[in-house]
Amino acid sequence: MENNKIVKALYDLLNPCRLCPQNCGVNRLKGEKGKCRTGNEFYISSFNVHHGEEPPISGYSGSGTIFFANCNLSCVFCQNYPISQFGHGKKSNIPELVKIMLELQNQGVHNINFVTPTHVVPWICEALLEAKSKGLKIPVVYNCGGYESIETLKLLDGVIDIYMPDAKYSIDEKAFKYSNAKNYWGINKIAIEEMFRQVGNLVIDKLGIAKKGLLIRHLVLPNDITGSKKVLNFISKNISPKTYLSLMSQYHPAHNAIKFPELNRSVSKEEYKPIVEYAHKLGLDNGWIQEL
Repeated sequence: MENNKIVKALYDLLNPCRLCPQNCGVNRLKGEKGKCRTGNEFYISSFNVHHGEEPPISGYSGSGTIFFANCNLSCVFCQNYPISQFGHGKKSNIPELVKIMLELQNQGVHNINFVTPTHVVPWICEALLEAKSKGLKIPVVYNCGGYESIETLKLLDGVIDIYMPDAKYSIDEKAFKYSNAKNYWGINKIAIEEMFRQVGNLVIDKLGIAKKGLLIRHLVLPNDITGSKKVLNFISKNISPKTYLSLMSQYHPAHNAIKFPELNRSVSKEEYKPIVEYAHKLGLDNGWIQEL
């Protein structure tokens, strides 16, 4: 599909809004807001050279991260809740976003990393295609919560180089309770399969830098709220045992987690170690394990 047709098709998804699986049905082109709390404008919270991502993403020169305000999920434990839930950020526009991408590239970053892009994909795609016409050459990372529309993802085929989704839950009731996402697991699986179809396993060069492919993140929560082993089974059997898996242990209570006793503590070694061992048992050895 021609670039201008891709952009138009993405903007068309804003009325009625079906850009993501929330399917709010509002007319965002007229400024109406759905569950992502975003109308016909987008906001950038920050942009910087980031060294805290997974090793193939941050590398030795950093990742050019662009954090967008708001989110299509409402995770009660979100570490970035001032950005994702309260919408802290500055209103931006296409020329400014293009300028940011090119400036980050000039600073020597390995990639442009769109953080929480799901609800603002049309603007991102329009700016990205313009930036590429002006010399943007480094890979583009789609860093998301994994609650994605297949219709939207298919329009991004050939546009995104690296998909970096979460696989948050394998238990739909928990996903709805803690992230306000209906049928998260079913939607997440199909979305990850489509991402893998587009880009395949993560390709890393001789210097350890990711160039293209899929990287899946899974944050282990207390009391096995996520159903971690089921998530790992899916990745190993339905995606690839060579999937680059980031198995994260850094959970700590934030935002509204204090209101949920089952979430109001960090993950213990006794909870995390068996998940690591299970990943190895499945052959998921290509990735990054954060030891407690």
